[in-house]
Amino acid sequence: MAPPSATDYGSIPETSELGTKKAASNILSIESLIRHPSNMKQAGQYMDRPGLISLGTGLPSSEYFPINQMEIKVPSMHKAEDPELSLSFAKRGGHGEYDLSIALNYCGGSGQAELVRFVTKHTEIVSNPPYFDWQCALSIGTTSVTEQAFRMFCERGDYILCEEYTFSSAVDTADPLGIKVAGIAMDQEGLLPQSLDEILSNWDVQIRGARKPHLLYTIPSGQNPTGATQSAQRRRDVYKIAQKHDIYILEDEPYYFLQMQPYSKNDTASIPQNSEEFLQALVPTLLSMDVDGRVMRADSFSKVVGPGLRTGWITASEQIIERFVRHNDFSTQNPSGISQIILYKILEEGWGHEGYFKWLINLRLQYTNRRNVILAACEKNLPASVVSWTPPSAGMFLWLKVDWRRHPLAEIKSLLDLEHEIFLDAVQQGVLISKGSWFLAERGVAAENMFFRLTYASASSGEIEKAIEYLGLAIRRCFSLIQ
Repeated sequence: MAPPSATDYGSIPETSELGTKKAASNILSIESLIRHPSNMKQAGQYMDRPGLISLGTGLPSSEYFPINQMEIKVPSMHKAEDPELSLSFAKRGGHGEYDLSIALNYCGGSGQAELVRFVTKHTEIVSNPPYFDWQCALSIGTTSVTEQAFRMFCERGDYILCEEYTFSSAVDTADPLGIKVAGIAMDQEGLLPQSLDEILSNWDVQIRGARKPHLLYTIPSGQNPTGATQSAQRRRDVYKIAQKHDIYILEDEPYYFLQMQPYSKNDTASIPQNSEEFLQALVPTLLSMDVDGRVMRADSFSKVVGPGLRTGWITASEQIIERFVRHNDFSTQNPSGISQIILYKILEEGWGHEGYFKWLINLRLQYTNRRNVILAACEKNLPASVVSWTPPSAGMFLWLKVDWRRHPLAEIKSLLDLEHEIFLDAVQQGVLISKGSWFLAERGVAAENMFFRLTYASASSGEIEKAIEYLGLAIRRCFSLIQ
């Protein structure tokens, strides 16, 4: 079936004066352009016809599905006196009702319509894209979205643009596709627009051996690995550069709703009391600024509900969604039907949009507390003479900068050798950290500075404090700072 659109759900009135996205054929790869729709999936459009007996599609009968009923229990977001909410769903035959008979069967490449409807409305509330023909389609997570996007927009030998330190899986995904990476300089707010403009303005096809890039991959909020968050003005500036050079943007935002109040030792920052305050406190999305339809935004339930559900969604223009769904139809198809119905039952029938925002407000508070614990532990245990950091305002990561040139043997040992020594010493002390060099966008380019990525997402407060104490001992021993 064709993917449901924003207008299918009444998100945008028919009298809207918003424009539509310009033709996308100039940015799509040959692979994407030659994809044909699935004949079998197209036949599904007739399945709702009254009295139709289907002998055409390969849908198995639900009577042979052994799962008859499921029950889940989740926090109640509405009744303080009843903290737990029970949701059950059974196999009733799939006669117009979204139940296990439907959830356990095949589904179109855009995902189950009921869940697509929820995320479309959610996207309208959060971003409200300023053009008419935007749509949403479900994905199996942003890693899969990244792979599909690279194949949709790039040919072998092309370059993509991204932050100079980035999600390592994105680079690992690009490499076997024959796609190269050009890293953009960063500061405390993430990607630098002037660096992006400079690289594009001075692109030399002969030196680079490739045409000028036309795809920017960016993680604007709680960036992995640096934890940097682009301000609203920074995002507007990045978008202007994209317009100037006709760049398409892949906005990867798994940490967007994990934005926090500013770090304060006294913890006096105000906490959003309702969904309106919560939404007002969020930095505007690139999607909300996208007057041209040059942004594909990737959202995920992995960081806010559970990564094992393998469910997220993208938002883009109708033309881009249509190509994305064609890719889905012949590859991943759609997220697990069990995952989709679980999310639908929680989000739509259990919580509703207001309840979901209450859950996100709760996560904001929990991650703020975790971030504050790790920052206090760093202030207490790490040697300020060689280690520095910027308190993150979103996400799960703290990015430590280590002044390796202060090491007694810096003149005879390389940055990578010293980085490895600290890493191994930290493991021996009892704490695992991630090397900054693992996240370099341009593999093979020598790093000038030493970084380590720490996450405060899973360890308890007590474990975080112990881990930072162990890390402090490892760094002091490596730099001969122990008295």
